[in-house]
Parts: sequence; C-alpha cells; structure tokens
Amino acid sequence: QVQLVESGGGLVQAGGSLRLSCAASGSIFSINTMGWYRQAPGKQRELVAAITSGGSTNYADSVKGRFTISRDNAKNTVYLQMNSLKPEDTAVYYCNADLVTYSRYEYRYWGQGTQVTVSS
Repeated sequence: QVQLVESGGGLVQAGGSLRLSCAASGSIFSINTMGWYRQAPGKQRELVAAITSGGSTNYADSVKGRFTISRDNAKNTVYLQMNSLKPEDTAVYYCNADLVTYSRYEYRYWGQGTQVTVSS
C-alpha cells in the first residue's frame, strides 16, 4: 500500500510565499516522476510542475520564474516552493508520483490535496 501525504497549504496574501511538501510512503520500490497539479473551482486539473528522478523539471508557463519544484529521493519527498503568489494561484494542489511497488506494480498515485488560497 502506498500513501502520498501533502502539507504546507494555507492562506497567504498576494506576493507572499508558501512551500508545499509531499511525502510518499509504503511499499515503494522506486519513484520515477513526481509532480504537482492544481484544480481551481470550476476548472480542470492542470499540471503545475514535475520533476524526474534525475532532476529534470517541467513547469506550466503561468508559474515559470515563481515556483520551484525539488525532491529528496532519500526521503521520497517532493517540494513546491511558491513565491510571488497571485490570487489566480488559488486552488487545491495535488501531488502525484509515478512509482513502482515492491510487487513491481506501476501506477500513478495521488495525494489527498491541500488548499492554497491567495488573497488580493
């Protein structure tokens, strides 16, 4: 069984910063790509940022230069540093991990989501 647990969301004023964390635990053999998605009310879930096991990153155009994704492979944890936050960044943020379990089952797992609210 695998769990992804997120933390670090909250309420912040525009221009402020937040750091999200997501720790994967359980029967994990290896983790490939880890990422962050977000979903605002009435909108589809969208990719925010992703990072491979080798450290290659990919960002949505809307967050480039403001958000930084990183990971600690030893801790099976991915982070999202969010700076210069805007009201339009308000959403539920979900982490995911493409991983292989000890039984060699490959699957994309999701966290439960954490609310980020940016006030103007």
